[in-house]
Amino acid sequence: MKTIPFVTVDVFTTERFAGNPLAVITDARGLSDQEMQQIATEFGYSETSFVLPPRDPENTAEVRIFTPVTEIPFAGHPNVGTAYVIANMETLFGRAVDDQLRFEEKGGLVDVMISRNPDGSLAGATIRAPGPLYIGAVIDPAIMAPCINLHPEQINTNHHNPVFASVGLKFILIEVSDIDALSQAASRLEPLEALRTRYASEDCDCATFLYTWIGENHVRARMFAPFDNVIEDPATGSASAALAAFLTTLPSGKDRTKLLVEQGVEMGRRSLIELDVRMFSGAVDHVTIKGSSVEIMKGTLSV
Repeated sequence: MKTIPFVTVDVFTTERFAGNPLAVITDARGLSDQEMQQIATEFGYSETSFVLPPRDPENTAEVRIFTPVTEIPFAGHPNVGTAYVIANMETLFGRAVDDQLRFEEKGGLVDVMISRNPDGSLAGATIRAPGPLYIGAVIDPAIMAPCINLHPEQINTNHHNPVFASVGLKFILIEVSDIDALSQAASRLEPLEALRTRYASEDCDCATFLYTWIGENHVRARMFAPFDNVIEDPATGSASAALAAFLTTLPSGKDRTKLLVEQGVEMGRRSLIELDVRMFSGAVDHVTIKGSSVEIMKGTLSV
């Protein structure tokens, strides 16, 4: 039997029992893929991260991310939370930890900058999404609406139709008409299954990211991923990054390079995600995702 250390944190918040919970396995050496999946399923959070020695010694660590049902190539809140946990450690695999980190992940290299308060305490982490902006198929609102328990007229198409997009992990981005529509939304499995079949070429589990504007550069959002056993996610950095990047491609958003995403309100776990889109020659170069974390508990698990 192996004894494995772990830390849990709430991510994209400075308040305990808000934000998005994450379990970080701080030394995953010796764990099989099956054991990692079993641990992630046992925790039951939207994601659990597993920290391993880097393959390239120039990097900080290899980080693998599992939902309750599968491994994924990249996600926002596991990176922000994992960076927070590592930055609180004096050493990692025998090496000193500094405020510039780089994670090896299935989706690519993820650069991380740790920020600190004047007293030296951790303020948060900023990560760079590993992938370029991908924009996929556009979905008719009449097809999309039943999947999210809304009527077609509750999907706002003034700026864009529902669309597949990614900067490392793919989502369907959907602007809804108002807060009432956002509150009413929910996943419906039968039409979602039909949608997944219809858009099989997108190779996506049809996770939906719904949002509505509530202020200048400020949106409220919700994310549903039932095929990943995530009924609702209180903070989704990868989806927020995809949205921020996508908005800059719209005629109405050419100068919109900063975005604040407020998520998890309906779940009682309010989260705040700060996005910054970096442009080069008029196109999206990369997106950074910034947020705070707070430690909840630490201990060991037996495998």
